Amino acid sequence: MRLGPFTGAYLTDPASVWRRILDDPAEVHYAEDLGLWLISRHAHVRRALADPATFGNALTLAPVYEACPEAMSVVMQLDAPPTTAAADPPVHPRTRRALRATFANTHDRAEAEYGPIVRRRVDQLVSRLVAHQGGQVDLIPEFATELPLLVVLDILGVPDADIGRIRSWADGQIALIWGQPDPAEQVRLAQDLLEFWRYCQELVQQRLDSGQPGDDFISRALAFRDDDDAVLTVPEVASLAFNLLVAGHETTAGLLAHTLDQALSHPQRWRAMTTDPRSVHAFVAETLRFAPAIDGWLRVTRRDVTLGKVTIPAGARCLLLIGAANRDPAVFAHPDRFDPHRSDVTDHLSFGHGPHFCIGAALARLEAGIALTRLASAIPGLRLAPGQHRSFKPNVAFRAHHTLPAIIDIMAPVNDPAVPGAASAEVHSA
Repeated sequence: MRLGPFTGAYLTDPASVWRRILDDPAEVHYAEDLGLWLISRHAHVRRALADPATFGNALTLAPVYEACPEAMSVVMQLDAPPTTAAADPPVHPRTRRALRATFANTHDRAEAEYGPIVRRRVDQLVSRLVAHQGGQVDLIPEFATELPLLVVLDILGVPDADIGRIRSWADGQIALIWGQPDPAEQVRLAQDLLEFWRYCQELVQQRLDSGQPGDDFISRALAFRDDDDAVLTVPEVASLAFNLLVAGHETTAGLLAHTLDQALSHPQRWRAMTTDPRSVHAFVAETLRFAPAIDGWLRVTRRDVTLGKVTIPAGARCLLLIGAANRDPAVFAHPDRFDPHRSDVTDHLSFGHGPHFCIGAALARLEAGIALTRLASAIPGLRLAPGQHRSFKPNVAFRAHHTLPAIIDIMAPVNDPAVPGAASAEVHSA
């Protein structure tokens, strides 16, 4: 079969493709256009995420296409050691221990350590939005992508002045690995990626040269290392920062964008959030299931493996369709219905599963909860701009909005489905 992730239905309405794949009696498919095996059933995706002995991570950050030789010659200069997404045992358990010790990865720790940072940044951005009262603002660059990037910069101790180039580098890495850039763009993105890596190395070297222990993540990682390469090497500290500067904001940016989209596309949902802030947590959880920021992820088989009646050979690259797994009727009742009150919502796989479960899940939930609660309180009349078209960046992994233009209205809307603007704010697929 052909998945066609960069055009057509999969780009504009992936759920329709997931439904077709899930309804097919063949439980595993091979996508000729990508050269990837497609794994879509919840049980199979969960198994693949939990079993690194069978489904390895080594090629997770390798491009999904055959990159041009010029780009590959640049990529080969990238000497960042695998520490997170692309790491397998025995490296991954060791680097994961370092992450757990230095990065707040539980609800209570994230609230205690990062809560003040998140609230300060949310207040800063919400105030900026309020200043546009009566005007139109694109919520993607002005809020959804800005907030998590500012937060992760604070956590890593990176100056705000670098936000522009870090955003560009991170977006470029995602396009280079999981997109479909032409050869000239591949070379440019590869050069940017190498520059990004050198930047992270410099951040670590600056901490080493200063001799002043700080409270940022890089300083904590160096302190945890305690000059012992058996615990963590200096390049591995830089690699952890390298990965967090991408994963620490791109995924949360997607979560915020999808949550705002789901809420504002149906004005009654936004009104419910403004009147009952306690509903935000359940709304975020259902958005994670229904519209995950990462709806596909890569693995490579380390040995032959049989899923259902299909045997995938060793050495095959697989695309785990997380978005499809989250719509599997074998696990979720009425899977194509957005229902924040569903009892099975916690079974979603949007943060992964097993040894590579997202280390930033608690922070992402914290950011989304604080951001949505504060927005709903400060701008109860927030609504989508009329006549817009929903569209996403072409990518096999990250489901990222191009835009989400909205009208800033700090006045609470009339509690009436026919409130002016509500009907005209309908979002159309494009």
